[in-house]
Amino acid sequence: MAVCSVCGKKKVSGNNVSHANNRTKRVFMPNLQKIKVQTTHGTKKQHVCTRCLRSGNVKKVV
Repeated sequence: MAVCSVCGKKKVSGNNVSHANNRTKRVFMPNLQKIKVQTTHGTKKQHVCTRCLRSGNVKKVV
């Protein structure tokens, strides 16, 4: 699975909890997008989470 190249966000495990309080394992996945990013070495395609995109931590190539 991919990881956000800016903040390092990745999948996290947890539990599904039923009404009867039964617990089963589940996985929370980050919302990653593969976009072209402007870096110091030119343009690269990287996996970036939408939180980093929205906050302006990445220079997106048009």
